[in-house]
Amino acid sequence: MKLILVLTVTIKLAIVSATDTEWWKTALIYQIYPRSFKDSDGDGIGDLTGIKEKLPYLKSTGVDGIWLSPIYLSPMRDFGYDITDYKQIAPEYGTMKDFQELLKEARKLGLRVILDFVPNHTSNESDWFIRSARREPGYEDFYVWADGIVDPERPGEVLPPSNWVSHFRRSMWEYHPGRGQYYLHQFAIGQPDLNYRSQRVQAEMKEVLRFWLDLGVSGFRVDAINKLYEVDPNDYGGVYPDEPLSGISDTDPDDYEYYDHIFTQDLAETYEVVFDWREVLDEYTETHGEYKIMMTEAYTNLFNTILYYGNENRDGAIPFNFIFLEEINKNSTARDIKTTIDKWMTYMPHGRVANWVNGNHDQSRLASRQGPERVDAMNMLALMLPGVALTYQGEEIGMTDGHVSWEDTKDPQACNTDDPINYWKKSRDPSRTPYHWDSSVFAGFTCGVEPWLPVADNYKELNLQVQLRSRRSHYNFYKDVVAVRKTAASKYGDLGILAYTEDILVVTRLLPNARGIVGVINLSNKPQLVDLSSVTLLPKYLKVVASGVNCTQTKGFILLKDYIIVSNNCALLLQTISRCC
Repeated sequence: MKLILVLTVTIKLAIVSATDTEWWKTALIYQIYPRSFKDSDGDGIGDLTGIKEKLPYLKSTGVDGIWLSPIYLSPMRDFGYDITDYKQIAPEYGTMKDFQELLKEARKLGLRVILDFVPNHTSNESDWFIRSARREPGYEDFYVWADGIVDPERPGEVLPPSNWVSHFRRSMWEYHPGRGQYYLHQFAIGQPDLNYRSQRVQAEMKEVLRFWLDLGVSGFRVDAINKLYEVDPNDYGGVYPDEPLSGISDTDPDDYEYYDHIFTQDLAETYEVVFDWREVLDEYTETHGEYKIMMTEAYTNLFNTILYYGNENRDGAIPFNFIFLEEINKNSTARDIKTTIDKWMTYMPHGRVANWVNGNHDQSRLASRQGPERVDAMNMLALMLPGVALTYQGEEIGMTDGHVSWEDTKDPQACNTDDPINYWKKSRDPSRTPYHWDSSVFAGFTCGVEPWLPVADNYKELNLQVQLRSRRSHYNFYKDVVAVRKTAASKYGDLGILAYTEDILVVTRLLPNARGIVGVINLSNKPQLVDLSSVTLLPKYLKVVASGVNCTQTKGFILLKDYIIVSNNCALLLQTISRCC
């Protein structure tokens, strides 16, 4: 057999004490999209009480913390990402008392609660926006306002301030007749952008953070952080400059991808705001003894992403690592995956903590993107690699995208296409369909009316209850891997990655005086023989501690390191019998 011995440089990971200030460094965080997780009152919409009822399930799975997508008061045009009041709970999700009871139950179970923080924009129904539109003193510049420009071809006609186009199609500028100016919205018309050149806006957003920290949350995931600033028109003669064309084919002038967004994202000022927020969270870490985590979402290049970690003078956040989403697909080889992992570990600044993301509410589900045969492999990778692991609800059971017809589509990004044929290319609804709890009507998500989005057609065969009862299932494999994740080698062991062949990927976590762990993945459709004699310091005998749905070995099976038969599309987790190194 021809070997492709492509070994990564071993990455040394310092052992840290398991205190409340260190919990986050190896945390498994489970993302909950509240609207689709569990409905407790029969209205077809998931809620806080439903989440509270399912906390024991998450605890038994081995989750360390939950991240809740927005639960704030909102008209729900973008399902919570258009916020009317940052300090109130959306009534369809419950009350502040319900949230406090959720926090109390989570704390009792040892689970951390992390909230989605949406700082770039509010709803246009927000009191702040209404006051700003009226030019009330103190609120005049709360949002990004600008005069239109005279159309040179049609005198008397006024055009938007620039050619900027929103993520949800068409102009990023909307005229407000009451104010007589245009306001900026990077996303929907109902989501006006806050103006971070206003010191009062910055102060108000810090107060939002403090409000929830006072209630006892363990941190925040920060939405769309790289959209926080646009260029200052004072640097361009008092006008907002047009953005150049991207040159991307299969787009049109109303499409976000038609332009190169050099003036509306990734500006240097953004990082300073993140560092300021980190200082707010650090105040609570010092007074409460629990580290408050901050994770940032930015779809940008690796260089810009890495900067969110901080610099030699100031700490920042954990920037979401979307490298699995953007660079790995169903055709990726072992070498491709190794290269992708090495890239993040190489560019990440020394002493910072990595993180691994397989999916979220904005992306097609893992099982649909890469195929169900790779679910176990990708879940195992995210859980084996050093740092924080994030799981989007349903990934642990291999949920697929649900079909959502044009008539049932709710996502404004899809609705704004006005295209009943191709809307699905922009729709995020398929990954947001309700969680599959069991085989009953509506998959056990609700016992009332039809859910807000239709349940996926395959829920009777693909649900948690079926997998709990099965000898082999995605869930049981996931839970077994999570259990091994709690071991010393998984938390603190040195990382090694080997592209054994184009089809076989081997990941090791070895720690002196501890039982090491080895993950072996076969990406091909045929069995493969693997000889790990070349892996330095690996003991001779290995025990199967987690076996994917396509594997032949069962838990407890003993293997020789130089003769491991890995069946097709198998993800196998092994532990050394003896202590290594």
